[in-house]
Amino acid sequence: MDSKKIRKSLGRFVGWISLVTVSLIIKAIPDKGLYSFAEGISALGYRCAARQRKIALESLTIAFAGTKGAAEIDAIAQDCFTYMAKSAIEVMFLMDKPQLMRSRISLEGKEHLDGALAKGKGVILVSAHFGNFPLLLARLALDGYKTSGIMRPMRDMRVEKIFLEKRNRYKVKTIYSQPRSTCVNGTIEALRNNEIVFIPIDQNFGTAGVFVDFFGRKAATATGPVVFAQRTKAALLPCFIIRQHDDTHTIVFEPPIPLLEGKDAEETVRGNVQRLTDVIERYIRRYPAEWGWIHRRWKSQQS
Repeated sequence: MDSKKIRKSLGRFVGWISLVTVSLIIKAIPDKGLYSFAEGISALGYRCAARQRKIALESLTIAFAGTKGAAEIDAIAQDCFTYMAKSAIEVMFLMDKPQLMRSRISLEGKEHLDGALAKGKGVILVSAHFGNFPLLLARLALDGYKTSGIMRPMRDMRVEKIFLEKRNRYKVKTIYSQPRSTCVNGTIEALRNNEIVFIPIDQNFGTAGVFVDFFGRKAATATGPVVFAQRTKAALLPCFIIRQHDDTHTIVFEPPIPLLEGKDAEETVRGNVQRLTDVIERYIRRYPAEWGWIHRRWKSQQS
């Protein structure tokens, strides 16, 4: 094993141990002290996680070049780390307390979701790695909605197992993005059963996606929501969970976005992916600290 693999393995082990340790500490901390604990962790993480901090600052600079100064960008990056720490602690704490979680997460625009489900073709919740989206899925399942989410498995399977068990407790179905055929078949089956499938399309998708504008720069983007909507006639419903000042959350459902036809199949897919991406960008611009800036969104370049 080379030194790079050793560092990665050690880093994942430390991450797993840290998660287990934090979960034990959370059980001993009063509810009111949880967010102060999260802020302490995030401050430490922002200082120590040099690589992730660098990526966040670079990504923010790309997105807000010419509109935000260095100090504002640094403040957003710090808030982003704080929100991620709070979200992780909330998943470990609130998902073990269903009724408390229900009281802390409200739904806005629920009539759009119910109206789409009434058509019997399933609903694709188009979203992003934005806000505490694991709570979004659990909250919908808690209200009796049959909910699935397409997800990439975490690199450390020990950590993945912890979060998978929490999703399973709420009967949130996990549809892993690989193998591709299994992902496609599982998604189509869920939609044809008139279920909800949560699909984030905000991460770099390499050569398998289409390049659309995202903060003024071309970004490789997944086509899944559009292709699945074409095949199943499921509704495309933008959905985001937004943290409030008191650390409660609001899940916002926007009206369904109808598919528009282009001059050919390629233009149809790209045009509709662009429209969905525009919605995601609008929410990120409004709530920049809610998004995961530590991801290299523009890593793939158009040939």
